[in-house]
Amino acid sequence: MDLKGRISSDWKAAMKAGERARKDTLSLLLAAIKQKQVDERIELDDQGVIAVIEKMLKQRKDSIAQYEAAKRQDLADVEKQEAEVLSTYMPQAMAASEIETIIDAAFKALSVSVPGDMGKVIAHIKPQVAGRADMGEVSRLVKAKLSAL
Repeated sequence: MDLKGRISSDWKAAMKAGERARKDTLSLLLAAIKQKQVDERIELDDQGVIAVIEKMLKQRKDSIAQYEAAKRQDLADVEKQEAEVLSTYMPQAMAASEIETIIDAAFKALSVSVPGDMGKVIAHIKPQVAGRADMGEVSRLVKAKLSAL
């Protein structure tokens, strides 16, 4: 079963089980997937669904920080619950050593020599780590390696 189908069946199961928070979060996710499909006139594959989930997780992370800064722990807790549900659909995270190996391979394949090559390196790496690694962390590692050249 593809990821979209799994999310849909989990939504139905949550509805039958009376798990309101899970059902609501999955409803938001299914609506975001449908919106992206309508906007771009495409049928999303698993990678496209993962991209939607990543975006939603980033939004939740930002909201949690803002709610906690405003001393609204009740709202932050709701966002945390939603993030937990969403993260169950993300693929297994890559180990730091795997990311380092991919970065090293990209440097060799692209013959990187100047810090201005960061865009090329990130473009080369992104498809390999999409959904399995935080791109902010990957960028930081690439930048550190480029500055050591």
